[in-house]
Amino acid sequence: MPTLLLRRLLFLFLTSFLLTFAVGQNLSSAVDLAALFRLRASLGLRARDWPRRADPCSSWAGVGCDKSGRVVSLNLYGLRRTRLGRRNPRFAIEGMQNLTRLVSFNATGFTLPGSIPNWFGSRLPPSIAVIDLRRASVSGDIPYILAGGLTVLSLAENSITGNIPPTIGQLRNLSVLDLSRNALSGNIPVALIGLGSLSYLDLSSNFLTGTVPSEIGALRQLKTLILANNSLTGSIPRELGNLSSLVTLDLGFNSLSGTLSRGLNKLRSLRNLNLGSNLFSGSIGVRLFSSIKQLELITLSRNNLSGELPDSLWSLSKLRFLDVAYNNFTGSLPKLSVIKANGSSGGSFNVSHNLLYGSISSGFAILLSTFNYVDLSDNYLQGSVPHNSASRNLSVKSNCFQNASNQRSQADCQEFYKERGITYDGSGNPISPPPSSSSSSSKSKNTWKYIVAAVVGGTALLVFVVICLLLCFCWRRSHSSDQREVTSHAAPSAPEGGKEPLPSVGVNLPAVGEVFTFVQLAHATSDFGERNLIKHGKSGDIYQGVLENGNHVVVKRIDMNGVNKEAYQVELNFFARFSHERFVPFVGHCMENENERFLVYKQMPHRDLANALYRKAAQEDEGLQSLDWITRLKIATGAAEALCYLHHECEPPLVHRDIQASSILLDDKFEVRLGSLSNVCDQEGDGHQNVISRLLRLSQTSEQISTGLPPASWSYDVYCFGKVLLELVTGRLGLSGSNDPTTNEWLDHTLRFVNICEKELVTKIVDPSLIVDEDLIEEVWAMAIVAKSCLNPKPLKRPLMRYILKALENPLKVVRDDNNSDSARLKATSSRGLWNAAFFGSWRQSSSDIPSVSVLAREDRSLRRSGTMRSQGSGGEHSFSGRRSSKEICPEPPDADD
Repeated sequence: MPTLLLRRLLFLFLTSFLLTFAVGQNLSSAVDLAALFRLRASLGLRARDWPRRADPCSSWAGVGCDKSGRVVSLNLYGLRRTRLGRRNPRFAIEGMQNLTRLVSFNATGFTLPGSIPNWFGSRLPPSIAVIDLRRASVSGDIPYILAGGLTVLSLAENSITGNIPPTIGQLRNLSVLDLSRNALSGNIPVALIGLGSLSYLDLSSNFLTGTVPSEIGALRQLKTLILANNSLTGSIPRELGNLSSLVTLDLGFNSLSGTLSRGLNKLRSLRNLNLGSNLFSGSIGVRLFSSIKQLELITLSRNNLSGELPDSLWSLSKLRFLDVAYNNFTGSLPKLSVIKANGSSGGSFNVSHNLLYGSISSGFAILLSTFNYVDLSDNYLQGSVPHNSASRNLSVKSNCFQNASNQRSQADCQEFYKERGITYDGSGNPISPPPSSSSSSSKSKNTWKYIVAAVVGGTALLVFVVICLLLCFCWRRSHSSDQREVTSHAAPSAPEGGKEPLPSVGVNLPAVGEVFTFVQLAHATSDFGERNLIKHGKSGDIYQGVLENGNHVVVKRIDMNGVNKEAYQVELNFFARFSHERFVPFVGHCMENENERFLVYKQMPHRDLANALYRKAAQEDEGLQSLDWITRLKIATGAAEALCYLHHECEPPLVHRDIQASSILLDDKFEVRLGSLSNVCDQEGDGHQNVISRLLRLSQTSEQISTGLPPASWSYDVYCFGKVLLELVTGRLGLSGSNDPTTNEWLDHTLRFVNICEKELVTKIVDPSLIVDEDLIEEVWAMAIVAKSCLNPKPLKRPLMRYILKALENPLKVVRDDNNSDSARLKATSSRGLWNAAFFGSWRQSSSDIPSVSVLAREDRSLRRSGTMRSQGSGGEHSFSGRRSSKEICPEPPDADD
């Protein structure tokens, strides 16, 4: 035994010695090693990434060393914290101060909450050259940066506030400065003139005010200048023309005014120019583009520019993106043959919403072969559109073309050309002269014949229409009694009522969200690329994207040639009429393309319930993580609030008709934002039918109405919501979005384990990943009971949404009963009977009735005396002691056949 122990100790000693020797061979500095271990502890990094018994230079992720074994770079991108570290993340990088040869520090995407410490910059290693904290969740003000050797400083996409400190101008070696997508305010400091080595400057998406400093013109090494999406005013300083190396100039989305500076024509290396969404006015100088031969992207849209587009614009051989929409440009487009020099197709050509005129019939082929998307809409161009042009890539609406739809009227076109003294002949032929008097007199001789023919034909047509209306009315009356409620339990997706969606009459489009251009949405979604595609929805393809202001959105692309081409009108009409916090925030729309429509919504960080119920854990070895029960109950209550608003607060009442897990969107706090609103319609009159009509409908639930549309009744929404609740309880993915026989068979089997008197039965169907204690299991049990009541095969026995909401807000009232004394027992029995009678309803109540206490009490007593009650569960032999039977606790309304 002592020999075995001695061997083990010797083995451990040799292993430790070899590891120490290896470390000494690779990481040569004990100070660096201590600094790294300090960072490992303060940042809470996992042992998998930074293992304790391994050499940091060769085995630690993100640690880079030079040939002498000293640490020169730290890259935290992609690293993860331990479970303890995730509970208390901090901006704690004090250990970095002792890494005296550190050149680069990159914490892109690595959460460092809190403000930047005061020592940051003043006590950085003297060799530090690169600091990258993009999307690191840093907050507070920018500290005084005094690291003289710094070459790259990136603090983008954090929550930094305050002004830009003038001391940044002391970073003489700085070549990259990125402070974009923060909350910085104040003026751009003139002290930036000290950054003589700066080649990249991005201050976009902040709250900066004041003017563009002319001192920026002294930064002769600058190649990229991005000041977009701020509140800058004034004009463009001419000194910017001194930036001979400038490749990208982006001043879009500000309040800059005046005329375009003549100094811009000195930017001979410029390739990307964005001055869109400002207040520029006047005409474009003839020389502006004459000397800039390298321009590829030009954006001048949404200004007040006027005059003619200069010929030098068309001589740019590398031009692949032009957007001058929403201005007052006039004149005719020159011959476009010069664009042939581009050599390759791609990009966009957008001159829409201007005052351009004349014919470009000969230039269509050039435009369509050079650009992927061409927008000529809302001008006064005339001539002919080629029949073989790709309509998906060409928009010509609101012009004066003769062979295209959605054009201006002849009167508007003639008036426009007349005001400018130009002859108008939209077809290319002279306008026909008015008829002569001789021809008029010859036609007047036969006028009476035409009058008689018109009277006779009109009378016959009127009689025919009246007869058709009478026949249709009689047919509808004869078939009205045959309209049947679908047995949703057997086939929940079958149509019920065949109601058409909400009409879109009188929708004021400018008042419903923001108006976007196709170019904006294409840029936001990377030209609707596959990487941005979320899914192929029922009414259109869904893409994720980022707008120019940094807002994350979801774009629905609707093909007008598809089956659901009118779905967008339903949603626009809904958002125009109703507003509630439980619906997905609507951002805007794009209607400029005849063959496509685009609806833009705010992106939900947790997407939908179908994706959020199970998600990847923070650590790969933990597999999937499921939502906890509190969050699931919160989601169920939120969805019930949304449906309750539709069913009971809208006027007229509405039904959703597409309730499933993929329709329940979740924001960053898992608050419900209901989506998929393209099937919303007015609720059919379930609540206004007499008893005979109801009995007829209840006795005919075995047949279905095949109209191709989901049912238009509240009971269908309730049934679908019941499947969502059961999905939350059992964790069965895809349950709410499936109606196949296998799913229905699974429902029949599972619901047998839901019993008002047998709590233990529900544990057999609860999601195994849920961790619930004794109190929470009662809430799970209650939700399962609510779900079962929603899934009643007879539609009129399903509870109303207002009762479902009350039950989910107070789940323990559904299952608990206080029976400590006889008086308490009597009181609980009465209140419990009232609760269940109000919750489960009765076949005698309409969907709009509010049951009174006396009526419910009488119904409860009569049901107790009768022998028609049945348990909702499987019965079972094991019931809790001291708990009443199912007949006493949950009386079910009698069947209609009884």
